Amino acid sequence: MSRKPILGLLPFFLACLISAPLLPAQTSDVAVIVNSKNSVENISFAELKKIFAGEKHTWPGGTPIKLLVRAPECHERTVLLRILGMSEAAYKQYWTGQVVRGEADGEPMAVPSLGMMKEAVSALPGGIGMVDAENVKPGMKVIKIDGRMPGDPRYPIR
Repeated sequence: MSRKPILGLLPFFLACLISAPLLPAQTSDVAVIVNSKNSVENISFAELKKIFAGEKHTWPGGTPIKLLVRAPECHERTVLLRILGMSEAAYKQYWTGQVVRGEADGEPMAVPSLGMMKEAVSALPGGIGMVDAENVKPGMKVIKIDGRMPGDPRYPIR
């Protein structure tokens, strides 16, 4: 087998590597989305942390909060773990403890894709989740955190 055809492709691969955009460090804002019928427009960062820690169970008006999280290894999941100050293993252990103590029915529903996040938040009246701000789609209701929206330099969720 000749190596010439493989070596002939080397300039092509190098050109692709050089011209390919560098992947940005995952520092983009993460938008908090809720069901479009949710009357909440703004929450504090402390309140957001309580919601995603399962310490706050209902929205104003009594609608049960339904936590939706991205699957492990997703940027939004990494941001969530940073907000909660936990590793992935500690997060799973935390929710196992919540269930064993009867403080939760189960850990939050993990959704593997942006489309599934959008559909789940839309379908669940108390739904709340996080998506990279650049992936916000029409129909997603983004709420303010500490009075700030994604894109504000002082927005607290990156």
